[in-house]
Amino acid sequence: MTVADLDSRLGSAELTEWMAFEKITGPLGRRRNDIQAATIAATIANSSRGKGGKRFTPQDFLLPYGTERKGPQDLLAAIRGINRSMGGDEHV
Repeated sequence: MTVADLDSRLGSAELTEWMAFEKITGPLGRRRNDIQAATIAATIANSSRGKGGKRFTPQDFLLPYGTERKGPQDLLAAIRGINRSMGGDEHV
């Protein structure tokens, strides 16, 4: 579905209702799935951290939205950054 398709099928009132619903319930769709996965990742990381180790939050595992991604190398760079922030070592 494109933005034009959505615009032709969804009126202003319905769009406003969906926006209000999302404000109450939280993000919908792919972003919601990312938050759920990040929550699980933070829980696992926290259960494995050493005494006095950094406490992780879901935000530590979320990739930024709204930024232009140039391709797979950008995603790999973000993953490597998360790995470094957790004290990980990359063995390639």
